[in-house]
Amino acid sequence: MTSTSVDREPPTPEPAGGADPEAAEPVLSGAVAPEPPAPEPASREPVIRELGTLAHRLRLHHPPETPCTCRPPQLLADRPDGTVVRSGPVVAKAHAAGIDRDALAARLALASAPALAGILLAPLTTPGTPDTAGAVSRPVTFWPYGTPVDPRDPDAAPWADAAVLLARLHRTVSPLPLPAPPMRGPVKAARAVARMAAALPGDAAVLPVQAAWHALPAWARGEAAPPAARSGFLCHGDLHLGQLVRHPAPDGPWLLIDVDDAGLGDPAWDLARPAAWYAAGVLAPEDWLLFLDAYRSAGGPAVPAEGDPWPQLDVPARALTVQTAAVALAKCAAEGREPDEMEQLMIDSCARIATFPPESAAGSAS
Repeated sequence: MTSTSVDREPPTPEPAGGADPEAAEPVLSGAVAPEPPAPEPASREPVIRELGTLAHRLRLHHPPETPCTCRPPQLLADRPDGTVVRSGPVVAKAHAAGIDRDALAARLALASAPALAGILLAPLTTPGTPDTAGAVSRPVTFWPYGTPVDPRDPDAAPWADAAVLLARLHRTVSPLPLPAPPMRGPVKAARAVARMAAALPGDAAVLPVQAAWHALPAWARGEAAPPAARSGFLCHGDLHLGQLVRHPAPDGPWLLIDVDDAGLGDPAWDLARPAAWYAAGVLAPEDWLLFLDAYRSAGGPAVPAEGDPWPQLDVPARALTVQTAAVALAKCAAEGREPDEMEQLMIDSCARIATFPPESAAGSAS
């Protein structure tokens, strides 16, 4: 799978529309990295229109000479790390302009590898490079559309399916001829904390979150490699239920999507978001146990097959707690509001984490 590029005027992208995984990190969602202020809608139109055209080229639902009756392209997300447009069964994604293209190519190769079939959604081929000279270039990849998790039906959330997919991913040896890139989860957490600090300079509300952040070991802050014994596993890097789709749509098997953060790292990171939600009282105990039991039953290596999983999960779960709280505070600042109940639970969890000595967090990393 190769990628093409779509160009646009110098970007100041807006957060995603109907699929913003950063909006207070609900239980059926997740978090992404900082972004600039939102632009006027007109500034987004060229890239959205171009992505729709590119996705439409791959549909092949009618001969070229036949008048087109296809529905207009649908904007699924518009963030700096990904503008996503759907045209029928095809989804086009424009990645961040500054993305590491070699690492992206390696991650696309992972998603295309037969060894990851049935775990990761595989990309489609590309239609070529559009002529859009004079603007900022962004690499574009193409994917089959899959049916996402319905956030309106939390009782149907596929926790067990997600856990089994993670266990299979973590057990797979990288099929790439060269080392896979590192998993980017800790780096994204660090960017969320930086975004919070920029949004609320000098505000006392950030102090417990920052204290909890600094109590973590360096590897969990993206400042060092994880412990060697736990750094060589294939990981998704940004697991939340928004990263699963049924393919073929509408009722095919669940697959993991969005490999932008995938790579080698500590597999406990992929369990950390639901673990953090459970510890904060956001995720129901029965859902957490369903997820954990399914992961263990599938042979996942992130935690022991029996016994207490928290020695392995503690540090990543703390890091995801901080990330979630940091994103929440930044969003509240941007929207001029107070944290809602779920956001406050995560912020309060940071206050508790901040009371633990730094050596406690560091000691649980191995």
